[in-house]
Amino acid sequence: MDINKLKNILEAVLLASDKTLSVVQLENLFELDEERPTRDEIRQALHEMADDYETRGYELKQVASGFRLQVRQEFSTWVGRLWEERPARYTRALLETISLIAYRQPITRGEIEEVRGVSVSSNIIKTLLERDWVKVLGHKDVPGKPSLYGTTKEFLDYFNLKSLDQLPTLAEIKDLDSIHPELELDEEVADNAGDQTDDQNSDNNVESKNNPEASADDSASEDITSEDVVSEDVTSEDKPENAELVTEESEKAGSEENVAEDEASETDATEADAMEDNERAATSA
Repeated sequence: MDINKLKNILEAVLLASDKTLSVVQLENLFELDEERPTRDEIRQALHEMADDYETRGYELKQVASGFRLQVRQEFSTWVGRLWEERPARYTRALLETISLIAYRQPITRGEIEEVRGVSVSSNIIKTLLERDWVKVLGHKDVPGKPSLYGTTKEFLDYFNLKSLDQLPTLAEIKDLDSIHPELELDEEVADNAGDQTDDQNSDNNVESKNNPEASADDSASEDITSEDVVSEDVTSEDKPENAELVTEESEKAGSEENVAEDEASETDATEADAMEDNERAATSA
């Protein structure tokens, strides 16, 4: 088969396919044709297609499951504007779990929890299984027979990898700021909030210096308020004892006033009797 015709057929098939196709699957497309290309011819055609797309907006990408045509990474910003929905965002717990499975597979759920220091949610394992990113490779020969998890070809395809050897080494993962830029953003927000608080406090200090009378009034009002509160508290606490003392003193004062009134009335009566005796003596004389 002519190489140019073969390249056009392969390009049309890859454009129409919604999944990755291997060389064997591409070869099976020509089973009914009289001119069947060999696997080497298909590989040669794919290699030339990759070179032809070097100046295009898309590329021929080989991943774990085979070959596919996809948009180049540098043009993803504009292509992404065709869809209103946001791309899927994964939690840090899910990414940590899939990372441990990828780097330390086969691994059990208990071993993942031991490394992370927290329990692994069942929803995370369920999500990874539903996405076909991980699969059960077997069971560990220990009590309970826990499942051993490992990654799949779909996982490699999603991250444009041909094999696990293309994963970055742990020695290369050093710059946490580039991996988690949102952490730096959170710190900047906190710093900005602290700066705003400091600026507000400094503004208040400047205003108090410019308006000493207002600050004096405020301080005086605060002092008065504190004194009032203290006096109210003392009064409320001492009220029962003071009430008893006032009652006893008022009773004593009342009794003394009654005694004085009785003595005064007796003195007046004695003086009146003396005057009557004098008048009688004068009359008889």
